[in-house]
Amino acid sequence: MAKIAIVFGVLLILLGVVGYAMSEPRAVTALIPAFFGLPIAICGGVALNPGARKHAMHAAAALGTLGLLGVAGMVIPRAIKLAGGEPLARPLAFWMQTIMLLILIIFVGLCVRSFIEARRAREAAAATNP
Repeated sequence: MAKIAIVFGVLLILLGVVGYAMSEPRAVTALIPAFFGLPIAICGGVALNPGARKHAMHAAAALGTLGLLGVAGMVIPRAIKLAGGEPLARPLAFWMQTIMLLILIIFVGLCVRSFIEARRAREAAAATNP
């Protein structure tokens, strides 16, 4: 899961850099995905150490969840307005936020699945070794 965190962190960094490069005028807010991606990637790097894996991956999942909730609060209302026929004020920002939302949904989902599998493995090991 550590390598997956690194990959998703890098994807968010790339999304932020691309969004920044495409925005006119250059908007620092376009780098928000990178601001989440960098610490997620760092947590993934720290999680490569087996002794720090659990805490680092929980930190990465927490960052991903915070980002997901924040961006969902922006994307969902705009998507509803868009579906109602209202034009987007900043289409590039909307689509970059939507991509960030999708990346984070997948990442957090993978984290949750991994945590559930790890818990089941611990419980199974405890049951076989009383």
